[in-house]
Amino acid sequence: QVQLVESGGGYMQPGGSLRLSCAASGFSFRDVTMSWYRQAPGKEREWVANIGNFGIATKHADSVKGRFTISRDNRNSMLYLQMNNLKPEDTAVYYCAKPVSWGTPPARVEYWGQGTQVTVSS
Repeated sequence: QVQLVESGGGYMQPGGSLRLSCAASGFSFRDVTMSWYRQAPGKEREWVANIGNFGIATKHADSVKGRFTISRDNRNSMLYLQMNNLKPEDTAVYYCAKPVSWGTPPARVEYWGQGTQVTVSS
């Protein structure tokens, strides 16, 4: 049974930082590409970043490039999203995702986490 469980969301002032985590289980984590998505109120879910199975290849959406960094720990089946210089427009529910394959954005997501809320406001 595949499970993706996000944590680390919360409230932050503009310019601050948060680190999201995703604990993965039920599949061979080290063998697959992983992704982060987000969905702001009233908007469609949007792709944020990808990371290849070895953790070397990464790709970030233009809206977060230079501020967010995706990473992974294959030994512990963990996915991370370091978010720096947060802006109010980063307010959204953030989702950990297992896509079917690499893509920017991926063509299809096979599994989603339940999401974690990030709110950026002064």
